Amino acid sequence: MRLDKYLKVSRILKRRSVSNQLAKHQRVLVNDKIVKPAYEVKVDDVVTIYFGNRRLKIKVLQLVEHVRKEESTMMYEILEDVRVEGE
Repeated sequence: MRLDKYLKVSRILKRRSVSNQLAKHQRVLVNDKIVKPAYEVKVDDVVTIYFGNRRLKIKVLQLVEHVRKEESTMMYEILEDVRVEGE
C-alpha cells in the first residue's frame, strides 16, 4: 500500500493530500530513510512523521484497504510521540 494512502486509511493523518505533501517535503521517513508518497509500506516498517513541532514514530502492524474508525488503531503501534524543538 502506498505510504500516503496508509497514513490516511489508518487515520494518522486526516487527508491523503496532507500525507502526500509531508512526504514531498521530506518530513516522512520509513526505516530512517526519506521516502516519497508512493513508497510501498510493508508490515513491520517503522514510519517517522515530523509535523509542526511533533515527531510521531509508528510501527506498521497491518495493511488494510478499508477499515472502520474504531479499528484503525490496530493498523499501527505508536513507538514514540514527542514534541521536538528546533528540528
